[in-house]
Amino acid sequence: MRIAVTIFLTDETITPVRLAQELEQRGFAGLYLPEHTHIPVERTTPYPPGGELPREYGRTLDPFVALGQAAAVTERLGLATGVTLVAQHDPIALAKQAATLDHLSGGRVTLGVGFGWNAEEAADHGVRWRTRRALVRDRMAVMRALWSEEPTGYEGEFASVRPSVARPKPVQRPRGPVVGPRTLLGGAAGPKLFADICAYADGWLPIGGRGLSASLPALRTAWADAGRDPDALQVVPYAVRPTPGRLAHFAELGIEEVVAQLPPAGEAEVLRALDELSTT
Repeated sequence: MRIAVTIFLTDETITPVRLAQELEQRGFAGLYLPEHTHIPVERTTPYPPGGELPREYGRTLDPFVALGQAAAVTERLGLATGVTLVAQHDPIALAKQAATLDHLSGGRVTLGVGFGWNAEEAADHGVRWRTRRALVRDRMAVMRALWSEEPTGYEGEFASVRPSVARPKPVQRPRGPVVGPRTLLGGAAGPKLFADICAYADGWLPIGGRGLSASLPALRTAWADAGRDPDALQVVPYAVRPTPGRLAHFAELGIEEVVAQLPPAGEAEVLRALDELSTT
């Protein structure tokens, strides 16, 4: 079982460089970083887990800049977003960012993709909330077009691009309908999410990893019905608190990678948490 980690890196926490160095030295599989550009003070969208929104959400480092620092001081560590809010990005610029990071890191990038939960944050980016899923689908198609080896165009309802010269290309080679970096979609289990996963992703990034015994058969059926290679589906439980029992359960389900949650803290506390994970 590969163990990666996720953390809200902020202006108050351990730095990306120190964390990446420690993760590689200790043999962890990867570093997944979340994204929030800003948190509007006046909002009606509730924090999904309930209660007050934690302080770190409004102080999050840009994940691509932080992962660029991590890439520069490591050789093997996976570099991932968990998740990129694609609806809040220009897809042409985002395609360039992701391809550049994958190129410079030697193909180590995983693009975690999410649809978002904070309607006010998305609205400031011009996103109409009820259309965000279709918007993400179109923007991902634009990115795949730009990542294709030959100039390829795409015209959609929400995003388009002309056939273009766009290099560097991601190191990772096309597989099935997926072009570009390894792509995992986050979100709650259901037919809509599973259809999106089958259409343009390598797999699923389920937050917490609960209920997989019930949901995985449905995803695997949808995957097979879409003509995807059954052995290629990747399911990576995200932001989990791993225990030997949970890891054994995930292994029984055929899961090969888990992303553990680290505290958004300073260097000493984060290193203690890594020590604890190393003994799990």
